[in-house]
Amino acid sequence: MRHLRAGAYGVCAVFVLVLVGLACWPRTWLTVRDADGLRYAFVVAQDNRFSLAWMHSVEKENWVETFRIVNQSIVLVSTRFKTFGAGVPDQAGQTTRLANGWVVIEAIDRVVDPLAVQAAAAEHYRMRYGDRWFALSRAHDAPILTFAVRRATVIGMWDGIVGAWRATKTGRP
Repeated sequence: MRHLRAGAYGVCAVFVLVLVGLACWPRTWLTVRDADGLRYAFVVAQDNRFSLAWMHSVEKENWVETFRIVNQSIVLVSTRFKTFGAGVPDQAGQTTRLANGWVVIEAIDRVVDPLAVQAAAAEHYRMRYGDRWFALSRAHDAPILTFAVRRATVIGMWDGIVGAWRATKTGRP
């Protein structure tokens, strides 16, 4: 009986050591910060792309930009929008095409790190990471959000991990 109890303690000790090791192991994260601190933190995985979407303040049409994380930097790779107008680039990438009513500019490949965005409520800013959308705008507020890539441990990113988890559970930031 004592032999079984000692074996159980050994298994528990190994399990605890593995958990502590995972929590302290540095990983690459995409972070989203505002004036209050770390809002979201996402582990950079195989599919290292994310998108920002909003309603253009003048054209009143949706706009979507897609970014990729390359060598610890954020790179703008494509943009798509409904109409040309104020502030719209005409030769930003290597290809421009029309797809399902969207003007799509691809192969932009411009480093924008860190990326700062003012997420005005009227523009309905949101972010797609993986298969989930996260609200970035807040009612009656226009926070300046900073997106950056950094190496850190789970413990160091805890607030952002919890923020992202809460947003997926409630549908709100």
